[in-house]
Amino acid sequence: EFPWSCTYYLEHGCMMPPDALDVLAGFDAIFLGAVGWPGVPDHVSLWGLLIPIRRHFEQYVNVRPVKLLRGMRSPLRDREPGDIDFVVVRENSEGEYSDIGGRIHSGTGHETAVQVNYFSRMGVTRTVRYAFELAVAEGRKDVVGATKSNGIVYSMPFWDEVFNEVASGYPALENRLLLVDALAARF
Repeated sequence: EFPWSCTYYLEHGCMMPPDALDVLAGFDAIFLGAVGWPGVPDHVSLWGLLIPIRRHFEQYVNVRPVKLLRGMRSPLRDREPGDIDFVVVRENSEGEYSDIGGRIHSGTGHETAVQVNYFSRMGVTRTVRYAFELAVAEGRKDVVGATKSNGIVYSMPFWDEVFNEVASGYPALENRLLLVDALAARF
């Protein structure tokens, strides 16, 4: 266990010491709990701890299983355990996690902030391939790609193209792209 946290930040002015990534490299696994604390902005904990760990160790995929468990009270209580069982896989180190951008004219009435969402073919391909491989390994029958290509003109059509390219290598799995709005409604 390491004390790297928002409390550590409040005491030391950083989320973790300069040699933290070297220290973590000596372990086979990293279990990271929730970070965040009142008085410490969320971007400080994210960019000072989580993002450096993700990038250094190439933790490029985020896997979030979604299941309805027996005994859990839910707005979906008319469903049975097993009725809700899917996995959300998303890219974990590019896109919105890019640190390309900046601010200009800070503190003035015309202050501007620019954030560039960066997607590489390698990054998108390995994430989409991971989703298909996970579906095969878990005996699932389909993979759905969430898209917003009707409103995000460059990156989402790029994701859609890569999704379709990867999907062609998995003919036994059904696949489709759904607008995230429609997918959220189905959820």
